[in-house]
Amino acid sequence: MLAIMKSEDAIGALSALASEARLAVFRLLVKRGPDGYTPSELSRRLGVPSPTLSFHLRELLNAGLVVGRREGRNLFYSPNLERMQSLVGFLTENCCTLADRACGPNCQPLPAASRVAPAAKQRKRA
Repeated sequence: MLAIMKSEDAIGALSALASEARLAVFRLLVKRGPDGYTPSELSRRLGVPSPTLSFHLRELLNAGLVVGRREGRNLFYSPNLERMQSLVGFLTENCCTLADRACGPNCQPLPAASRVAPAAKQRKRA
């Protein structure tokens, strides 16, 4: 079961991804999966200088989107897939809940009986 993400955590994760370079690093790591890459492999594949890559990895680590692990003398970075799924879940948890019909194949509205019309909500507050 995925952990429920809080708004401030989602903002931090989205802020970390709001950079073309960090988004490229993260997407490459997601493609690679749990095996991850060493910083030198990432630098070579992305054509990013090592100091710049280090800065971007630190931001992704701070946001919890990337994890590092040491294997012998090598350091590997890989995506935190659970955190990524939590972010996606946070963004879509209320998908179509106020719609009259499904928004798409993975998003279903609540049954009509469980929705309250806006006018009825206002009358209840009065």
